[in-house]
Amino acid sequence: MRICIYEDRRTADLEPLTLTRPASDLLCGLDSLGDKHARYFAAEVVGYLCRSRLAAHLRERDSQSPVNDPAWLRSAPTVLVNARWLPPTPAGLRLAPATRRLFASGPSIGTCAGKLAFAVLDTRRLQAIAPNTLDDCLNDLAQSLPTRDVGGHLIGRPWDLIEHNSAQIERDFATTCNPTDVGHHPTGFAVVGPADRLYVHASAKIDPMVVADTSKGPVWIGPNTVVAAFTRLEGPCAIGAGTHLLGAKLRAGTTLGPQCRIGGEVECSIVQGFTNKYHDGFLGHSYVGEWVNLAAGTITGDLRFDYRPISMRHDDTPVPTGRMKLGSIIGDHSRTGLSVLLDCGTTIGAFASLLPTGQMAPREVPSFARVGPGGLVRSDVDAVLQGSAIAMRRRGRELTPALELVYRSIAGKSETRPLSIVPTVEMRKSA
Repeated sequence: MRICIYEDRRTADLEPLTLTRPASDLLCGLDSLGDKHARYFAAEVVGYLCRSRLAAHLRERDSQSPVNDPAWLRSAPTVLVNARWLPPTPAGLRLAPATRRLFASGPSIGTCAGKLAFAVLDTRRLQAIAPNTLDDCLNDLAQSLPTRDVGGHLIGRPWDLIEHNSAQIERDFATTCNPTDVGHHPTGFAVVGPADRLYVHASAKIDPMVVADTSKGPVWIGPNTVVAAFTRLEGPCAIGAGTHLLGAKLRAGTTLGPQCRIGGEVECSIVQGFTNKYHDGFLGHSYVGEWVNLAAGTITGDLRFDYRPISMRHDDTPVPTGRMKLGSIIGDHSRTGLSVLLDCGTTIGAFASLLPTGQMAPREVPSFARVGPGGLVRSDVDAVLQGSAIAMRRRGRELTPALELVYRSIAGKSETRPLSIVPTVEMRKSA
């Protein structure tokens, strides 16, 4: 089975998270949307149709995956999968739905709530598909091919991932964890609730006086993780490979990607990976990108004290979320200073810097901008990228030429945007 994961126009609505990565890389549950696509279709080959500025980076990252390659795409029948689609995963079933019969009845369209989730296409219908024609071609095919509802969810905004994360952790746990591997844990590790809802990788290092509460959902601890004493894990939650927990309080609905350093309190949040939050502070109902540094005392508000729905700004436009609890959406390589206060519904672009002012930070901070006592100013792109390269080398990663071009394209786009501070108007309660 061949699949090609494509990005449609609505991918822009997932910024700032999709400024630096394809939408299929976003986490929900135990792994990424792209991992779930490959599992759902039992894919043997996975290709990509993505924004042109990401193509070189994807090819560099995975030389075996075709990226924006029309010749490959048109060479055999292929399932085009919307990168924003969160596939259904029935709890309790270890095997994904049978998909090898998809081509038996000819080309067709799978929909989710009336929107295109995937398209099963033969080589003839693939001839016109290219990154710049994709949306129009798929819209035309959706009008002419037989359709069926396939369930799941289409992710429209970053907070949709946060909303679905708890349930997705439970489903991923049920479908990917071997029953013979669950329940084992080291001596001194206290388990509250069913032991068969706990998975601890054999390479994880866990101190005594760590508590995992599985009474409301599973707890998944990945390879080479380090969990220090006095950490409390409340399921459903997932800790990615190589992440260190330093006396942290992880509350339900939290997914931590690889190589994070986490302390303090985290509730119902997703952290993409390689992010530092060593110290005390509260992170709630938020999505944090990679290589972010949240300094000691950084606090995210996630609830208005009048309990009214929270709005969030995107490109200077307020967007109603319909959510009563929502914290911050933070792009890659951004950082906060000591005791920075983030209002509920805050959006922080990539490579942004927030310094303490004794007041709430602005509710929208553009990419490559710095906000502090002196107001909002543009950052020095070269200096910022140099600092990020150092941070990446400390974790054994390199700022490659292709990735640097992605980052510089974001900086170029940010330079055309006027700088202005949006007043803090939400009434909040960080709990």
